[in-house]
This record gives sequence, structure tokens and C-alpha cells, in this order.
Amino acid sequence: MIRSAAPEDEAALDAFLARHSPSSMFLRGNLAAHGLGPSDNHHATRYLMYLQGDVVGAVLGLTKGGMILCQSGDCPSALAPLVAELDGAVVTGVTGDADQTARVIELMGLQDSMRRDVVEPLFYLPLQDLRPGADVLRRPDRGDLALMTDWFKSYLVETGLAEPDATTALAAADRASGEIAGDDLRLLMVNGQPVAMAAINARAGTSVQVGGVFVPPALRNRGFGRSVIRALLAEARAEGATEAVLFSNNDAASSAYRSQGFTQVGRYRIAFLTHPQTIRIPT
Repeated sequence: MIRSAAPEDEAALDAFLARHSPSSMFLRGNLAAHGLGPSDNHHATRYLMYLQGDVVGAVLGLTKGGMILCQSGDCPSALAPLVAELDGAVVTGVTGDADQTARVIELMGLQDSMRRDVVEPLFYLPLQDLRPGADVLRRPDRGDLALMTDWFKSYLVETGLAEPDATTALAAADRASGEIAGDDLRLLMVNGQPVAMAAINARAGTSVQVGGVFVPPALRNRGFGRSVIRALLAEARAEGATEAVLFSNNDAASSAYRSQGFTQVGRYRIAFLTHPQTIRIPT
């Protein structure tokens, strides 16, 4: 049986996702932040559940922004009927476990429609194993807007999320303003100057996911990336988090994460369509 999750399903839905937490943090984080009621937030998510009796066996999410988030758990055959329920939906991309995401893209017939399709190692760390340190973090403020806009523009281009054009500059400014208004991003300070940034981009229960890690090119190879992640997670641990996940987009970052005690637990796929498309599932 397949049906959309309702508010009364929230506990059962998160219990299923928590069993597969490292590759489900966007699903879990969106559920924790926006619930299952009506919302116009870009990340608010409609959850389709594949039920085995009364037990959740697999989940497919579709955000207001058009991202498909997948978690088939131990029931990969559930992906086909779940994807069929998205016929007519407007989709901008797909993310999740690498193999599951590849299957969703295949089922939708979108293999040749991607502007970006990458598979990255997925890392996990129990925060009781976090290495000690004495780094200094602070929240960004309006005085950091120009610097953070420049950093986010470089981040978006380097990670392949955008092209180096005027549209990206505007997106970077919006992202910087949003992070300054929020409470998820931290700046690493050295001699009173920001040298790196990182953010918690999903929270659920006692789990957190790290994203947006950036060190400007002139300051690289000094350990600032490792330091900003370690300090960010120390803060999260002090607030009750017990485990952290992240994915890496290059070998140098992967080596840095391993040096901090992270272990690879899977492969994570991030795929964006060239443009939003209305999905028509082949019959």
C-alpha cells in the first residue's frame, strides 16, 4: 500500500528514517523543521510511504522546490510503485543513497537530462569520538555580508551547483543573507579574522549533517577546514547531538574527514536536472 504521510504518521515515519539516518538526513531534517502539515517553505516535503501492513517499508519525498528525496531501506522494489505516484509532478533533482537515486532517475527516464550528477562518499562520526580542540567560532552578522557573498559564490561554482554569472552572484547574496538571519552557520576565527565557514544543514533528533564547508583558496592547506568542522560539531555535541554525517566532494576533503575519525558508510548521489520538468512515468 502507498499513501501520503499525514501529521499522525510523523513518529512512525521518523522512526523508519532514523534506522537509515546517514543517508536520510534531508528527509529527516525537513520533517523535523516543517512537519507534515501545509507549508510554503521551499524545503517543506510531501512524503509518500510504502507500507507493509502498518509498517513503513520505504519513503519517497518531494520538496516544494521539486527535489526528490529517496529512502527505500531494505525494500528496493518499492521504488517503482513510489515513483509512479509522482506522475505529473514538477521535479528539479534527485538525491539520496547513490544506488537508490540511480534507480529513481532510471524509472523517470531522466538519465540524459542532468546538468549535474555526482556521487560522493558519505561519512559518519559518533560525536563521542570527536577530537578535542580549542578553535574559536562565531555567528555571522551583517558586517560579514560582502565576505560571505563572495565565499558562497566561490562555493557554488566550485561544487558545480552554479555557473560563474550574475545569477549566481544574486543567489550567493541571498544565501549569505539567509545564513546571517539564521542560526546554522559558523565562521572560524583566527587572529580576529574569518578564515573558513561551515553549517549544520539538517537536524533530526540527536543527529546532525554538516554542509557548506568552505575555505577560501588563499587560506587552504592550513587545516582550517578540519578545524571549522571540529568546532562546529563540538558546539552541536554540547547542545545534545550524538552523531554527525557529511559527504565529501574531493579526495583532500575525504582525507581530512578521515583524519578526524569519520568513517565512510556509503555513497551519496546529488543530481540536478537541466531545468524543472513535469514527470511522465513510462507505462
